[in-house]
Amino acid sequence: MRLERLRARAAILRALRGHLDAADYLEVETPLAVPCPGLDVHLAALEVRGLGAPRWLATSPEYQMKRLLVEGLPRIYQIGKCFRRGELGRHHEPEFTMLELYRAHAGAEEVMADTEALVAHAARAVLGGTVLPSGVDVAPPWERITVEDAFRAHAGVDVHDILPDEARFFELLIDRVEPALEARRAPVFLVRWPASMASLARLCPDDARWADRFEAYVGGLELCNGFGELTDPVEQRARFERDLAKRREAGLDVYPLDERFLEALARGMPPSGGNAIGVDRLVMAITGAAHIEEVLAFPQAHL
Repeated sequence: MRLERLRARAAILRALRGHLDAADYLEVETPLAVPCPGLDVHLAALEVRGLGAPRWLATSPEYQMKRLLVEGLPRIYQIGKCFRRGELGRHHEPEFTMLELYRAHAGAEEVMADTEALVAHAARAVLGGTVLPSGVDVAPPWERITVEDAFRAHAGVDVHDILPDEARFFELLIDRVEPALEARRAPVFLVRWPASMASLARLCPDDARWADRFEAYVGGLELCNGFGELTDPVEQRARFERDLAKRREAGLDVYPLDERFLEALARGMPPSGGNAIGVDRLVMAITGAAHIEEVLAFPQAHL
């Protein structure tokens, strides 16, 4: 079964590349060892030594890929390894494969449509159709549900009544909301996240209480995290500084600001949408695997 899943994985990777190439996305490669691995307080990076300057393994290729948007590439994608220290479990490995894509002069809705089509194409390549082993049909379009509506319907709370207690927010998300999404037996985008969780997303133009952020759930499995991207260098620097302050207060590793990324934003990044898709999780969904180790040639536990 493991070798069959590795063959399916190879077919999925071919399908992903073929679909994106046909949609005029350009495949790019950016370095794995970077001067800033990401400042999200929930992520920890692995340090690399011997390169003559402080470097960490990338938790995401986001900063470098956005610099390519600034330089004029309109549609880009990358399939590569990312690294996050301390992440190990049924859906997590410290070394994993990410498909990250960005589309200039577009927003979250266009990227969600691209994502639906991409996942359906990958499913057809392996299964001959869009119905997964779980019974979930990934044929587009997928439903969009706001975080506000999902918490009200499935957790019985108003999101703004529990924030800024993010621990409580994620407790309810995991214990109440995600099981309800799984029970729907259909793929869904959870959209419009609280502004405090914007990360590198812009705030929604119609209501600044919400971030233009989305996550896709397929059979209850979180598959991706995407944004209508923030392009304002002043706001981005302010968010980075807040994240650094939180990391210091929590006693976490503190990484440098990526000044070249901020300089690129200052030169002008076009309105863009982006998405980061967990390839290992996509293979799990399409092959019916219950654990991420089942779709990897050599997970950490087997090294």
